[in-house]
Amino acid sequence: MELQKFTYDNKITRLFMNATILWGIVGMLVGLTIALELVFPLMSGGISWLSFGRLRPLHTNAVIFAFVGNGLFTGIYYSAPRLLKTPMFSELLGKIHFWGWQLIIVAAALTLPFGFTVGKEYAELEWPIDIAIALIWVVFGINLIMTTVKRRTKHIYVAIWFYIATFVTVAVLHIVNSINIPVSLLKSYPIYAGVQDALVQWWYGHNAVAFFLTTPYLGMMYYFIPKAANRPVYSYKLSIIHFWALIFLYIWAGPHHLLYTALPDWAQALGVVFSVMLIAPSWGGMINGLLTLRGAWDKVRESPVLKMFVVAVTAYGMSTFEGPLLSLKSVNAISHFTDWTIAHVHIGALGWNGMMTFGMLYWLFPRIYKTQLFSTKLANIHFWLATTGMLFFAIPLYFAGFAQSLMWKEFTADGYLKYPNFIETVTQVIPMYGIRILGGTLYITGVIIMIFNLIKTANAGTFVATEDDEAPALESHASVIDKGHRTLEGKPLLFTLLALAAILIGGIIEFVPMFMVKSNIPTISSVKPYTPLELEGRDIYIREGCYNCHSQMIRPFRSEVERYGDYTKAGETVYDHPFQFGSKRTGPDLAREGVKTGPLYKPNSWHYNHFFSPQKLVAESIMPPFPWLIANELDYSKISKKISVMQTLGVPYPEGYANQAKDELLKQANEIAQGLRNEGIDVTDTKEVIALIAYIQRLGTDIHRTDGSSAFTNK
Repeated sequence: MELQKFTYDNKITRLFMNATILWGIVGMLVGLTIALELVFPLMSGGISWLSFGRLRPLHTNAVIFAFVGNGLFTGIYYSAPRLLKTPMFSELLGKIHFWGWQLIIVAAALTLPFGFTVGKEYAELEWPIDIAIALIWVVFGINLIMTTVKRRTKHIYVAIWFYIATFVTVAVLHIVNSINIPVSLLKSYPIYAGVQDALVQWWYGHNAVAFFLTTPYLGMMYYFIPKAANRPVYSYKLSIIHFWALIFLYIWAGPHHLLYTALPDWAQALGVVFSVMLIAPSWGGMINGLLTLRGAWDKVRESPVLKMFVVAVTAYGMSTFEGPLLSLKSVNAISHFTDWTIAHVHIGALGWNGMMTFGMLYWLFPRIYKTQLFSTKLANIHFWLATTGMLFFAIPLYFAGFAQSLMWKEFTADGYLKYPNFIETVTQVIPMYGIRILGGTLYITGVIIMIFNLIKTANAGTFVATEDDEAPALESHASVIDKGHRTLEGKPLLFTLLALAAILIGGIIEFVPMFMVKSNIPTISSVKPYTPLELEGRDIYIREGCYNCHSQMIRPFRSEVERYGDYTKAGETVYDHPFQFGSKRTGPDLAREGVKTGPLYKPNSWHYNHFFSPQKLVAESIMPPFPWLIANELDYSKISKKISVMQTLGVPYPEGYANQAKDELLKQANEIAQGLRNEGIDVTDTKEVIALIAYIQRLGTDIHRTDGSSAFTNK
């Protein structure tokens, strides 16, 4: 049979590879900065764009979409052509993909620190950037799928399966979760509200971890580990089970992020059941990866690349065991809202994604520069710094998580909360935050050493822009006689559609009842829409990233009801675009912050002074100051448009209310500001702090009478 000659393009691989290194160090340095801010809350210097609430989403987006994103594209653009024995379908599409993705990252870096955010974790970017992500993702998908169609191999290797699943699922997740109605160029509201928004968000959030941070890296595992070890994958059959079971089960698991919340119990139960079932395919993949190295352990001892791959796959196994464990309601009751979750996430990010990326880079650089790695010794030092840093990062946070949960729940013999003041739990975990900083510093030091090593490697060699290869042309599909799964692998478009169907089933079954059955989200007659001033205050709350540290979801535990008030009902959240349940309590829950009775009630003057200087009111507080809220004039020029958008979303403002919204806003602002002036605080009516106080003091008041009792009546 005549062989066809073709070339692989290493230029696009190098572009993504360099971007991975650049954004990796940027994302990690931002992470180290916010870790320092939790120990030294005044280090932001009163500069708004350096505050924790604004930098935290920048850190998560930089690590997930910039570092890991460019890392997975590096692996795909290198491995896919070689597995399919053909160049990528279009060099032009590859360049559009690369530069488009980098522009999206830059847009995120320019908007998030300045408070332009939707306020949904891992999906904070505003609507123009969301549209750009969808378009660039389609460009990537066309390039990948068409490369698969024009391949010169009969069957599609397992790595390609995972790449295809990544493309189709991330496209669905992103589009469904990012449907917003714009108010302006950089402001929009999600079409979903409250509990429904929470379900969609964590369906997206959990599966962004599954299909952006996991499935493409599993594809890379199936390519780079056999290549580095020079051994075949342990089990083809196990890889089939791993793939189909994983993509089918993963999509159901999102509700386990919402256990004990106002989400209906049936949805929570689905999340738990499918999360526990995920252990089997996840560990099947881990076993397949590790047993590929059977008989090659001498190589592992000698090779920093293989050592990194082993730690990566082990971290994947540990994370995918811990995830189902955390989805058990009895365990989740301890872990949720604590630093345990932060530790869990970083075992995956630092161990699985980080180590796989580092190993890939150490393997790729010598090959595309036709030289030897500059220093194996430095690579080994990097390995030990990264491994030690990961442990010093995560282990203290596990201890912090247990300390937080146990202190929050502890009662005295007389039946009172032993630690009624939230700050008592904060002071206990500060030393653990300090050790976390040490771990992060060690990890970043290893990355800096890697960068030096790779630069020296590149300088010592010559870049190979293209590589020649040859293979026979693919015979027509009619001649493919392989049965079962190999026959399916010969039909990439059908394979893609079946992967899409597998991930759609779970989402449809969870979403349809939540959106079509009204009784799942009962309304409460006393719950009313936000006033114009409160709506502006809520937007400021979201802009400042307050949801990163404060929850608004009181769970039905005796300890939480004693501390915060009545547990949260689904009907309270029906006008919340977006929802504000939160996922971490660095500060106390705010769901009942505005209730005017009890020892925890705080007047407007307390909130004003607290925003200006938290430490003057609570010396041990790790909340940063927000002096710009005191100084900034409130921009309420778009309030009429915001009210109109809310009406479009179904919020029952009276007809024509948008036209009088500005007058209503100014009237309420004057009342709050006059009250502060009466207490000796010199403030004008239209400062941002006035709107934020209005929102904070509204929280929880809809279902409480002035005597503190509840007012629950279903319509």
